[in-house]
Amino acid sequence: MAGCDVIGGCPSDYVALSVSIIAFIILLLRSSLPFLIHKVPRPKGSSFWIPALQIVASFNLLLSLACFHLKQMSLNVVRFHRRKWWQSCYIWGVWLNGPLGFGLLLSCRIIQATHLYSLFVKRRIFPIRSYISLPLALLPWVAWAALLHIVRPLNYRCHMGTQWAVPYICFPVFYIAGLIGITGAIHHVEFRFDELKDLWRAILVTVFSISVWVVAYVLNETHEEVMWLQVTTRCVILVVASSLVVAFFSISFSQPLVSVMSLNTKESFDLKTMGQALGIPDSGHLSHNDPSLDVDPNEPLDKLLLNKRFRYSFMEFADSCLAGESVHFYNEVEQLERIPGNDPVKRIYMARHIIEKYINTGAPMEVNISYRTRQEILTTLDLAHTDLFKNAVNELLQLMNMNLAKDYWSSMYFLKFKEEAAMRSVDHELEQVNGWNFSPRLSSVHCPDDPFYQDHMPRDPPTLDARGSHLH
Repeated sequence: MAGCDVIGGCPSDYVALSVSIIAFIILLLRSSLPFLIHKVPRPKGSSFWIPALQIVASFNLLLSLACFHLKQMSLNVVRFHRRKWWQSCYIWGVWLNGPLGFGLLLSCRIIQATHLYSLFVKRRIFPIRSYISLPLALLPWVAWAALLHIVRPLNYRCHMGTQWAVPYICFPVFYIAGLIGITGAIHHVEFRFDELKDLWRAILVTVFSISVWVVAYVLNETHEEVMWLQVTTRCVILVVASSLVVAFFSISFSQPLVSVMSLNTKESFDLKTMGQALGIPDSGHLSHNDPSLDVDPNEPLDKLLLNKRFRYSFMEFADSCLAGESVHFYNEVEQLERIPGNDPVKRIYMARHIIEKYINTGAPMEVNISYRTRQEILTTLDLAHTDLFKNAVNELLQLMNMNLAKDYWSSMYFLKFKEEAAMRSVDHELEQVNGWNFSPRLSSVHCPDDPFYQDHMPRDPPTLDARGSHLH
């Protein structure tokens, strides 16, 4: 009678499967909690679907190992009397484990590292779209899986033998070597969000996991007759893979604003904008110290927008008209201009953020600029150039002058802005004259009109006359 090393169901099998289920639950929680609890906006494009594909690849890898190495789905809880095509070892052990599992996981990380190299070393957007570059990176895995499917070297226990196992092991080794090469090419960049540190940590975790996995895999393939070794190695393989997928995704550098946000540090969630995350001065909300401005509607709009209070008032009006993307774009470009030219890394961070938010086709707040201007930005050879968004700003200023400025001067937002500016001017003058340290709203209230005036008066004990008059 076959033992649990053949049919599955050993205690270690149950432990390994439980670890893999817990690992995948942790993976889902870590990937979704920042968006569900802290309301982090979901990124668009490859910034979203590449990490999403990593989750899919992790699930495929764990599922293939559970079904392929344990030989039974759900560890003999469900038995199949008729063999189906999807029960084939080539589906679980070749395709799901290789190209759709380990291969997809490593390819996604290589694409992310390549994008960092293109941005911060070449100072340009990676010229090949991710939906093209990712299949190209995955192509060797697909070719190998197709070869195995044609030659069909697997035996009845889904083992392929040493002559096929050794080339299969070389694939993750080559991909890890490529990842190390790309990381070495960007080691000199002073990243703002510790991307280089995360890359090295991911490489170290992967190298350790791959080393343990290779030893266990070779022993499992070459010693089919040793029962205890079969049971031990397949348990080690699944537990190591479970730890790898959690650690691999946790060390993520795909989204700077999300990566600086930790579920254990609440104060980091006060960083609402990229400007604040990068430490750009005066990039937050309005403060009491922001200067006022005597607005003249005859002044050019670009000059008026230099004042932060007017810009935020104009932005609120544009948002109420559902046309605020142009003003938000101008505001973030203005923050970019405050980054010195000798700090290209920070400028690239901000430029990439603006491109992903406003310039890319289908961006969350895509601005209405000409095709020529859009392509000039997307194909630029220097993302840190000081005039990168100059033409886009000029086009949008013309649109704002035609579509928003005239209506703003007759809106309630302009009247509110003038009223607040007048109040701040009066309060400032009174504070200079009287030297009071009261709040701006109370600084113009004099003692006879102050409802709290009695609290400021000295409380002397009442005299006998006063007490006598009180008794009468």
